[in-house]
Amino acid sequence: MTILRTNRLSGQKSIGVLLDPDKIEQDSLINLLTQTAEYPIDFFLVGGSLVTDYLHKELIAVIRSHTNTPIILFPGNPLHIEPSADAILFLSLISGRNPEFLIGQHVIAAPLLKKSGLEILPTGYMVVDSGTQTTVSYISGTMPLPHDKPGVAACTAMAGEMLGLQLMYLDAGSGARRPVSPEMIAAVRSVIELPIIVGGGINSGEKAYQALKAGADMIVIGNGIEQDPDLLPQLSTVVREFNQSVVRA
Repeated sequence: MTILRTNRLSGQKSIGVLLDPDKIEQDSLINLLTQTAEYPIDFFLVGGSLVTDYLHKELIAVIRSHTNTPIILFPGNPLHIEPSADAILFLSLISGRNPEFLIGQHVIAAPLLKKSGLEILPTGYMVVDSGTQTTVSYISGTMPLPHDKPGVAACTAMAGEMLGLQLMYLDAGSGARRPVSPEMIAAVRSVIELPIIVGGGINSGEKAYQALKAGADMIVIGNGIEQDPDLLPQLSTVVREFNQSVVRA
């Protein structure tokens, strides 16, 4: 998305909400969409590492009926392609060494994406240890990056940028016990110019602020938004105030 690159240059931050078609209930979805009218977000991400019921089209239709917020697919495999979205994160799992998630699944998805009309966002996907095994590490058969090794993350991100990827996504995963550390975000920020997305374990305004301050261009929240109805207002306020401070400066 051009807006992510533009915001990166201007210092403006973004917030996205990740919706898993398997886990979001209709009532919760409507409540969330109503809430985003008061506390705006920049993007909806739709998808997950393991989706057992293919409800992407239905979920996107409901989102469309309530808001014009851009919708980005967050695919777990080539089956998770839905042309009614706006864009797709074309994820390359550069933190792992499983060729299926570096290029194999991409070859299968390529002809479908070519016909879809979706904006393709080549994204370096880096799974970071969060204190518990995540679905993505289990499904992909890969080890996450060590939480306390920011240098490894920095070199990985640097290689991804040199390979031509356009976004970098650091993810502690769903149900993370701890978020990606500010130290790791800062280390990655210091060596690449790409927009950085950070997700997993951001369950308070303070954690959101620390991620943004360290260099994240976009924070993503998922399950925590259902568990804590006050989380979206907190995070939306943090992002808005952060952006206002950049404008004043």
